[in-house]
Amino acid sequence: MGIQIKDVSYRYPTAEVREGSTRGLWALSHIDLDIEDGELVVILGRNGSGKSTLCMLMNGLIPHFFKGQLKGAVIVNNKNTAEVEVADMVKDIGVVFQNPFDQLTGAANTVFDEVAIGPENLGLSREESLERIKRALDEAGITELADRAPYQLSGGQQQRVAVASILAMRPSIMVMDEPTSQLDPVGTDEVFEVIDRLHREGMTIILAEHKVDAIAGLADRVVVLKDGRIELMGKPKDVLTNPALASLGVLPPRCTELAIRLAKENIWVGDYPLSIKEAKLGLMEILNGNHTG
Repeated sequence: MGIQIKDVSYRYPTAEVREGSTRGLWALSHIDLDIEDGELVVILGRNGSGKSTLCMLMNGLIPHFFKGQLKGAVIVNNKNTAEVEVADMVKDIGVVFQNPFDQLTGAANTVFDEVAIGPENLGLSREESLERIKRALDEAGITELADRAPYQLSGGQQQRVAVASILAMRPSIMVMDEPTSQLDPVGTDEVFEVIDRLHREGMTIILAEHKVDAIAGLADRVVVLKDGRIELMGKPKDVLTNPALASLGVLPPRCTELAIRLAKENIWVGDYPLSIKEAKLGLMEILNGNHTG
């Protein structure tokens, strides 16, 4: 099943016509993207490139909540999102937003109660609800926080509560729109550990991010947007070492950037690294004389 995005273009209802031009009207333009079950696809691009818009397309917030003009089709688990209400998509796809404050309800006194809201709204039995809540807390790594007040947690902990709240709904697909953008390094690591664990367990994940170093070793595929269009798409090794990446407003991982600079001096030879581990191995070969310029 998965997700099929077929020649999708979208513009917001507030988009203004620019005199003598149609450029900039469309937040997304002619997007074709298939995401297979179990894939972790990372969406990169500078601010305003269309990452958040693409995320909102996938669960039907566009066109049901944000109106505007939509062309093409978005199919999620064989359901056309334009024809199915957002509330009816929650069993198929869940969304985690940038700021956990936008996701926490404010109606729960404990983390346990917050995670329980979704299963309760589905009308599940008490037994099934408890099983889902406990499993979601465990999968998000926050079982020990079950009795804590959500708004007394750190940012990373709150974001993991938001993830657990979605997991309790048992969707097969998770969309995350820059979930670490407002977190410190510790909180960022906490959230990425959960993402990696869910991916290894087989969940389909679409992750819009800016933190290229963190996602380089996680992604199955990387998509780079610019001005609402897909400019690059492929395996992380191919996309993140592409010379055109910087012109699209995305910097490569720092270790990759170092290797690119060394290559210009005829010091680095071979594939560019995506991780610190790969970079260390390459530098050791250079120091041992196995690479010559």
